[in-house]
Amino acid sequence: MNHLSNVQRDVLKEIGNIGAGNAATAMAQLIDKKIEMAVPVVNIAAFDEVMDIVGGPETPAAAVLITIDGDVTGKVYFILPIEEAEFIVEQVTGDDNFKLLDNGSAQSMGLSALQEVGNILTGSYLSALSDFTGLNMHPSVPHLGVDMAGAILASGLIDLSQWSDYAIIIDTQIRDKSGINSVQGHFLLLPDPISFNKIFNALGVNDDDE
Repeated sequence: MNHLSNVQRDVLKEIGNIGAGNAATAMAQLIDKKIEMAVPVVNIAAFDEVMDIVGGPETPAAAVLITIDGDVTGKVYFILPIEEAEFIVEQVTGDDNFKLLDNGSAQSMGLSALQEVGNILTGSYLSALSDFTGLNMHPSVPHLGVDMAGAILASGLIDLSQWSDYAIIIDTQIRDKSGINSVQGHFLLLPDPISFNKIFNALGVNDDDE
């Protein structure tokens, strides 16, 4: 599979929107502010394109990694550019001076906040996908990485490249109620090939649907 049909894309976008809605509710409770989330684009990309989509392998980034077991197996990333990750931490902690790459007393709290946000977002998307497909998906404890995008993604892409060449990418926009401040992140679903087919079969869509 090297592309999504219109039907597959529409179904995945609908799942993404439901996940985003659930995540926005949880985020609003976490930071006590109204949050809006949208899923502007859902696509499938070859692994060598994923790096470009997240800004290139040398781009500093923060990512939460979750491994999935159960009916579906694979890996999930939620990845953000450093500046946008710092903005989210500022919203959660109220610390306007937080810098993700600095070592300071606030570092531990900021990293914990970012990990929790990533956990909420990935959990919301996986829950929506599980509800739609009826497939059990058991996420691992989330792991937070702060590094160059290439280093963060390398292990997951190398592991899965043994079985598959593609990832499902759900672009995510997070906005406050003013609509002025927004954060763009990427939810990457990297199922193994068997799970790829399981997901679309469970959704009732296949490569022949347009």
